Amino acid sequence: MQSAVLQKLKEIEVQEQTIPVPADNEVLIKVKAVGLCGSDIHYYEHGKIGDFIVEKPIILGHEVSGEIIELGKGVQDLEKGQRVAIEPGKTCGTCVHCQSGRYNLCKEVEFLATPPYDGAFCQYITMRSDLVFPIPDSMSDETGALIEPFSVGLHACSRGEVKDGDTVLILGMGPIGLLTAAAAKMSGAGLIIGVDLEQARLDKAKELGADRVINLKTESFEEKISEYTNGLGVDMAIETAGSPAALKSMISGVRRGGKAVIVGMSSEDEASLNIAQIINKEIDIRGVFRYHHTYPKAIQLLSESKIDIEKIITDRYDSLQDVETAFEKAIQDKKNTLKIMIYPNER
Repeated sequence: MQSAVLQKLKEIEVQEQTIPVPADNEVLIKVKAVGLCGSDIHYYEHGKIGDFIVEKPIILGHEVSGEIIELGKGVQDLEKGQRVAIEPGKTCGTCVHCQSGRYNLCKEVEFLATPPYDGAFCQYITMRSDLVFPIPDSMSDETGALIEPFSVGLHACSRGEVKDGDTVLILGMGPIGLLTAAAAKMSGAGLIIGVDLEQARLDKAKELGADRVINLKTESFEEKISEYTNGLGVDMAIETAGSPAALKSMISGVRRGGKAVIVGMSSEDEASLNIAQIINKEIDIRGVFRYHHTYPKAIQLLSESKIDIEKIITDRYDSLQDVETAFEKAIQDKKNTLKIMIYPNER
Protein backbone atom coordinates (compact mmCIF):
# COMPACT_ATOMS: atom_id res chain seq x y z
CA MET A 1 0.00 0.00 0.00
CA GLN A 2 0.97 3.66 -0.26
CA SER A 3 1.57 5.84 2.80
CA ALA A 4 2.35 9.56 3.03
CA VAL A 5 5.20 9.76 5.54
CA LEU A 6 6.45 12.95 7.17
CA GLN A 7 10.22 12.50 6.86
CA LYS A 8 11.23 15.80 8.41
CA LEU A 9 9.78 19.29 8.77
CA LYS A 10 7.67 20.18 5.71
CA GLU A 11 8.79 17.14 3.75
CA ILE A 12 6.36 14.30 3.01
CA GLU A 13 7.34 11.25 0.99
CA VAL A 14 4.89 8.72 -0.42
CA GLN A 15 6.25 5.25 0.32
CA GLU A 16 5.31 1.67 -0.43
CA GLN A 17 4.57 -0.19 2.79
CA THR A 18 3.16 -3.58 3.68
CA ILE A 19 -0.58 -3.73 4.27
CA PRO A 20 -0.98 -4.36 8.03
CA VAL A 21 -2.53 -7.57 9.34
CA PRO A 22 -5.26 -7.20 11.97
CA ALA A 23 -4.39 -8.67 15.35
CA ASP A 24 -6.94 -10.28 17.65
CA ASN A 25 -9.91 -7.95 18.17
CA GLU A 26 -8.76 -5.64 15.39
CA VAL A 27 -10.12 -4.94 11.91
CA LEU A 28 -8.37 -3.98 8.69
CA ILE A 29 -9.89 -0.86 7.13
CA LYS A 30 -9.55 0.52 3.63
CA VAL A 31 -9.24 4.26 4.21
CA LYS A 32 -11.82 6.30 2.31
CA ALA A 33 -11.48 9.87 3.58
CA VAL A 34 -9.15 11.69 5.96
CA GLY A 35 -9.55 15.26 7.18
CA LEU A 36 -6.51 17.48 7.64
CA CYS A 37 -6.45 18.76 11.23
CA GLY A 38 -4.68 21.72 12.80
CA SER A 39 -2.59 19.33 14.89
CA ASP A 40 -1.36 17.62 11.70
CA ILE A 41 -0.27 21.03 10.42
CA HIS A 42 1.60 21.79 13.67
CA TYR A 43 3.57 18.54 13.40
CA TYR A 44 4.27 19.17 9.70
CA GLU A 45 5.38 22.77 10.19
CA HIS A 46 6.90 22.79 13.70
CA GLY A 47 7.57 19.15 14.56
CA LYS A 48 5.87 19.25 17.94
CA ILE A 49 2.87 20.19 20.02
CA GLY A 50 3.77 20.76 23.65
CA ASP A 51 5.45 17.61 24.95
CA PHE A 52 4.58 15.59 21.83
CA ILE A 53 7.65 15.75 19.58
CA VAL A 54 8.19 14.17 16.16
CA GLU A 55 11.46 12.26 16.60
CA LYS A 56 11.18 9.83 13.69
CA PRO A 57 9.22 9.60 10.41
CA ILE A 58 5.49 9.51 11.05
CA ILE A 59 2.21 9.14 9.14
CA LEU A 60 -0.18 11.95 10.08
CA GLY A 61 -3.99 12.12 9.87
CA HIS A 62 -6.57 11.04 12.47
CA GLU A 63 -9.96 12.20 11.15
CA VAL A 64 -10.83 9.07 9.21
CA SER A 65 -13.57 6.95 7.70
CA GLY A 66 -13.28 3.74 5.68
CA GLU A 67 -14.53 0.28 4.87
CA ILE A 68 -13.84 -2.92 6.80
CA ILE A 69 -11.81 -5.32 4.64
CA GLU A 70 -10.82 -8.03 7.11
CA LEU A 71 -11.74 -9.11 10.64
CA GLY A 72 -9.19 -10.21 13.20
CA LYS A 73 -9.81 -13.16 15.50
CA GLY A 74 -12.44 -12.52 18.15
CA VAL A 75 -14.11 -9.55 16.45
CA GLN A 76 -17.86 -9.53 16.96
CA ASP A 77 -20.68 -7.18 15.89
CA LEU A 78 -18.73 -5.99 12.84
CA GLU A 79 -18.76 -7.31 9.30
CA LYS A 80 -16.66 -7.10 6.15
CA GLY A 81 -17.90 -4.40 3.82
CA GLN A 82 -19.27 -2.15 6.56
CA ARG A 83 -18.55 1.55 6.17
CA VAL A 84 -17.18 2.95 9.41
CA ALA A 85 -15.86 5.94 11.30
CA ILE A 86 -12.79 5.46 13.48
CA GLU A 87 -12.31 6.86 16.97
CA PRO A 88 -8.54 7.40 16.90
CA GLY A 89 -7.53 6.99 20.55
CA LYS A 90 -6.66 3.58 22.01
CA THR A 91 -6.75 3.90 25.79
CA CYS A 92 -5.55 1.42 28.41
CA GLY A 93 -8.98 0.61 29.85
CA THR A 94 -7.63 -0.01 33.35
CA CYS A 95 -6.50 3.35 34.80
CA VAL A 96 -8.69 5.44 37.10
CA HIS A 97 -9.76 7.67 34.22
CA CYS A 98 -10.74 4.80 31.95
CA GLN A 99 -12.56 3.07 34.79
CA SER A 100 -14.48 6.23 35.69
CA GLY A 101 -15.60 6.74 32.08
CA ARG A 102 -13.39 9.72 31.28
CA TYR A 103 -11.01 7.71 29.15
CA ASN A 104 -9.98 10.79 27.18
CA LEU A 105 -7.76 11.61 30.17
CA CYS A 106 -5.89 8.28 30.03
CA LYS A 107 -2.13 8.93 30.12
CA GLU A 108 -1.40 5.73 28.18
CA VAL A 109 -3.54 6.63 25.15
CA GLU A 110 -2.18 5.70 21.72
CA PHE A 111 -3.69 8.39 19.50
CA LEU A 112 -3.39 8.22 15.74
CA ALA A 113 -0.92 10.75 14.31
CA THR A 114 0.35 11.78 17.74
CA PRO A 115 4.05 10.89 18.10
CA PRO A 116 5.20 8.16 18.12
CA TYR A 117 2.01 6.60 16.66
CA ASP A 118 1.25 6.59 12.94
CA GLY A 119 -2.00 7.95 11.56
CA ALA A 120 -4.24 7.47 8.56
CA PHE A 121 -2.69 9.16 5.52
CA CYS A 122 -2.30 5.68 4.06
CA GLN A 123 -4.44 3.28 2.09
CA TYR A 124 -5.10 0.72 4.84
CA ILE A 125 -5.07 0.85 8.62
CA THR A 126 -5.80 -1.56 11.47
CA MET A 127 -7.86 -0.49 14.46
CA ARG A 128 -9.18 -2.07 17.63
CA SER A 129 -12.74 -3.17 16.93
CA ASP A 130 -14.35 -1.28 19.83
CA LEU A 131 -13.11 1.97 18.28
CA VAL A 132 -14.78 1.29 14.93
CA PHE A 133 -18.34 2.54 14.44
CA PRO A 134 -20.55 1.59 11.47
CA ILE A 135 -22.13 4.54 9.70
CA PRO A 136 -25.44 4.41 7.78
CA ASP A 137 -25.59 4.21 4.00
CA SER A 138 -27.08 7.71 3.98
CA MET A 139 -23.91 9.16 5.52
CA SER A 140 -21.01 10.10 3.26
CA ASP A 141 -17.39 9.13 3.80
CA GLU A 142 -16.63 12.82 4.37
CA THR A 143 -19.15 13.19 7.18
CA GLY A 144 -17.85 9.93 8.64
CA ALA A 145 -14.37 11.44 8.81
CA LEU A 146 -15.71 14.69 10.29
CA ILE A 147 -17.25 12.83 13.22
CA GLU A 148 -13.86 13.14 14.94
CA PRO A 149 -13.67 16.96 15.02
CA PHE A 150 -17.46 17.17 15.48
CA SER A 151 -16.95 15.08 18.61
CA VAL A 152 -14.79 17.84 20.09
CA GLY A 153 -17.69 20.28 19.71
CA LEU A 154 -20.16 17.74 21.04
CA HIS A 155 -17.98 17.11 24.10
CA ALA A 156 -17.65 20.88 24.66
CA CYS A 157 -21.44 21.15 24.71
CA SER A 158 -21.59 18.26 27.15
CA ARG A 159 -18.97 19.84 29.43
CA GLY A 160 -20.98 23.06 29.37
CA GLU A 161 -24.23 21.17 29.97
CA VAL A 162 -26.09 22.82 27.11
CA LYS A 163 -29.83 22.72 27.72
CA ASP A 164 -32.78 23.36 25.44
CA GLY A 165 -33.09 27.08 24.83
CA ASP A 166 -29.66 28.07 26.15
CA THR A 167 -27.80 31.02 24.69
CA VAL A 168 -24.37 29.87 23.53
CA LEU A 169 -21.45 32.07 22.49
CA ILE A 170 -18.69 30.52 20.37
CA LEU A 171 -15.46 32.45 19.88
CA GLY A 172 -13.49 31.43 16.79
CA MET A 173 -15.15 30.17 13.63
CA GLY A 174 -12.45 27.83 12.40
CA PRO A 175 -13.34 24.17 11.73
CA ILE A 176 -13.76 23.30 15.43
CA GLY A 177 -15.77 26.44 16.13
CA LEU A 178 -18.06 25.80 13.18
CA LEU A 179 -18.60 22.18 14.15
CA THR A 180 -19.21 23.28 17.75
CA ALA A 181 -21.93 25.60 16.47
CA ALA A 182 -23.53 22.66 14.69
CA ALA A 183 -23.22 20.50 17.81
CA ALA A 184 -24.77 23.22 19.98
CA LYS A 185 -27.71 23.57 17.62
CA MET A 186 -28.24 19.80 17.56
CA SER A 187 -27.99 19.79 21.37
CA GLY A 188 -30.92 22.17 21.67
CA ALA A 189 -29.31 25.60 22.06
CA GLY A 190 -31.83 28.36 21.48
CA LEU A 191 -29.53 31.18 20.38
CA ILE A 192 -26.01 30.65 19.07
CA ILE A 193 -23.67 33.62 18.61
CA GLY A 194 -20.55 33.15 16.50
CA VAL A 195 -17.54 35.46 16.77
CA ASP A 196 -14.61 35.88 14.40
CA LEU A 197 -12.49 38.40 12.51
CA GLU A 198 -13.29 37.04 9.04
CA GLN A 199 -16.71 37.66 7.50
CA ALA A 200 -16.47 34.59 5.25
CA ARG A 201 -16.18 32.37 8.30
CA LEU A 202 -19.08 34.13 9.97
CA ASP A 203 -21.18 33.59 6.85
CA LYS A 204 -20.32 29.90 7.02
CA ALA A 205 -21.27 29.86 10.70
CA LYS A 206 -24.81 30.92 9.78
CA GLU A 207 -25.06 27.83 7.58
CA LEU A 208 -23.92 25.58 10.42
CA GLY A 209 -26.14 26.70 13.28
CA ALA A 210 -25.21 30.25 14.32
CA ASP A 211 -28.22 32.57 14.70
CA ARG A 212 -26.22 35.76 15.21
CA VAL A 213 -22.62 36.67 14.41
CA ILE A 214 -20.17 39.33 15.56
CA ASN A 215 -17.38 40.58 13.30
CA LEU A 216 -14.69 41.89 15.62
CA LYS A 217 -13.19 44.01 12.83
CA THR A 218 -16.31 46.13 12.46
CA GLU A 219 -18.50 45.59 15.54
CA SER A 220 -18.25 46.04 19.29
CA PHE A 221 -18.26 42.70 21.08
CA GLU A 222 -19.70 44.14 24.29
CA GLU A 223 -22.46 46.08 22.54
CA LYS A 224 -23.55 43.13 20.41
CA ILE A 225 -23.58 40.67 23.31
CA SER A 226 -25.72 43.10 25.29
CA GLU A 227 -28.03 43.59 22.33
CA TYR A 228 -28.44 39.89 21.59
CA THR A 229 -29.01 38.90 25.25
CA ASN A 230 -30.99 41.89 26.53
CA GLY A 231 -28.05 42.87 28.69
CA LEU A 232 -27.86 39.55 30.54
CA GLY A 233 -24.93 37.83 28.86
CA VAL A 234 -24.88 34.29 27.49
CA ASP A 235 -25.62 31.09 29.39
CA MET A 236 -22.45 29.48 28.09
CA ALA A 237 -19.39 30.59 26.14
CA ILE A 238 -17.04 28.26 24.28
CA GLU A 239 -13.59 29.45 23.25
CA THR A 240 -12.23 27.53 20.26
CA ALA A 241 -9.74 30.01 18.78
CA GLY A 242 -6.85 29.39 21.19
CA SER A 243 -6.55 33.13 21.70
CA PRO A 244 -5.75 34.86 25.03
CA ALA A 245 -7.81 37.85 23.85
CA ALA A 246 -10.76 35.59 23.12
CA LEU A 247 -10.50 34.12 26.63
CA LYS A 248 -10.93 37.61 28.10
CA SER A 249 -13.93 38.28 25.88
CA MET A 250 -15.43 34.94 26.82
CA ILE A 251 -15.47 35.84 30.52
CA SER A 252 -16.98 39.27 29.90
CA GLY A 253 -19.74 37.82 27.72
CA VAL A 254 -20.97 35.20 30.20
CA ARG A 255 -23.97 36.00 32.41
CA ARG A 256 -23.97 35.75 36.18
CA GLY A 257 -24.01 32.06 37.11
CA GLY A 258 -23.04 31.03 33.57
CA LYS A 259 -20.40 28.68 32.22
CA ALA A 260 -17.19 29.13 30.22
CA VAL A 261 -15.68 26.22 28.30
CA ILE A 262 -12.13 26.32 26.92
CA VAL A 263 -11.40 24.22 23.83
CA GLY A 264 -8.77 26.14 21.88
CA MET A 265 -5.11 25.39 22.61
CA SER A 266 -3.17 28.65 22.76
CA SER A 267 0.44 29.00 21.73
CA GLU A 268 0.92 30.44 25.22
CA ASP A 269 0.54 28.13 28.20
CA GLU A 270 -0.68 30.94 30.42
CA ALA A 271 -3.24 33.68 29.88
CA SER A 272 -4.59 36.40 32.15
CA LEU A 273 -8.27 36.34 33.08
CA ASN A 274 -10.44 38.80 34.99
CA ILE A 275 -10.66 36.98 38.32
CA ALA A 276 -12.99 39.61 39.76
CA GLN A 277 -15.54 38.91 37.03
CA ILE A 278 -15.18 35.16 37.46
CA ILE A 279 -15.83 35.46 41.20
CA ASN A 280 -18.50 38.16 41.10
CA LYS A 281 -20.47 36.36 38.39
CA GLU A 282 -19.71 32.93 39.88
CA ILE A 283 -18.72 31.54 36.49
CA ASP A 284 -17.96 27.85 36.10
CA ILE A 285 -14.84 27.36 33.94
CA ARG A 286 -14.28 23.97 32.33
CA GLY A 287 -11.58 22.61 30.06
CA VAL A 288 -12.03 20.25 27.13
CA PHE A 289 -9.55 17.58 26.06
CA ARG A 290 -10.69 15.64 23.02
CA TYR A 291 -13.89 13.72 23.90
CA HIS A 292 -15.33 10.48 25.25
CA HIS A 293 -18.36 8.36 24.37
CA THR A 294 -19.36 10.72 21.56
CA TYR A 295 -19.33 8.57 18.42
CA PRO A 296 -22.70 6.78 18.75
CA LYS A 297 -24.45 10.05 19.64
CA ALA A 298 -22.63 11.94 16.87
CA ILE A 299 -23.66 9.37 14.27
CA GLN A 300 -27.28 9.60 15.41
CA LEU A 301 -27.35 13.41 15.47
CA LEU A 302 -25.67 13.78 12.08
CA SER A 303 -28.00 11.19 10.57
CA GLU A 304 -31.08 13.05 11.77
CA SER A 305 -30.03 16.70 11.44
CA LYS A 306 -30.62 18.94 8.44
CA ILE A 307 -27.31 20.71 9.13
CA ASP A 308 -24.73 19.64 6.56
CA ILE A 309 -21.33 19.72 8.26
CA GLU A 310 -19.62 18.97 4.94
CA LYS A 311 -20.04 22.68 4.21
CA ILE A 312 -16.79 23.27 6.09
CA ILE A 313 -14.87 21.34 3.43
CA THR A 314 -13.08 23.86 1.20
CA ASP A 315 -10.60 21.62 -0.62
CA ARG A 316 -10.37 17.98 -1.73
CA TYR A 317 -7.33 16.01 -2.89
CA ASP A 318 -7.73 12.65 -4.61
CA SER A 319 -4.35 11.07 -3.96
CA LEU A 320 -1.71 10.61 -1.28
CA GLN A 321 0.67 12.21 -3.77
CA ASP A 322 -1.16 15.48 -3.02
CA VAL A 323 -0.80 15.39 0.78
CA GLU A 324 2.15 17.77 0.91
CA THR A 325 0.31 20.14 -1.43
CA ALA A 326 -2.68 20.01 0.92
CA PHE A 327 -0.53 20.94 3.91
CA GLU A 328 1.01 23.87 2.05
CA LYS A 329 -2.44 25.07 0.96
CA ALA A 330 -3.60 25.04 4.59
CA ILE A 331 -0.51 27.00 5.69
CA GLN A 332 -0.31 29.51 2.86
CA ASP A 333 -4.02 30.25 2.42
CA LYS A 334 -5.44 30.29 5.93
CA LYS A 335 -8.05 32.89 5.05
CA ASN A 336 -9.79 30.71 2.46
CA THR A 337 -9.09 27.24 3.88
CA LEU A 338 -11.28 25.56 6.46
CA LYS A 339 -11.25 21.78 6.17
CA ILE A 340 -9.22 19.86 3.60
CA MET A 341 -10.30 16.31 2.79
CA ILE A 342 -7.88 13.74 1.35
CA TYR A 343 -8.79 10.44 -0.32
CA PRO A 344 -5.94 7.87 0.00
CA ASN A 345 -7.67 5.42 -2.35
CA GLU A 346 -9.07 8.14 -4.60
CA ARG A 347 -12.82 8.85 -4.85
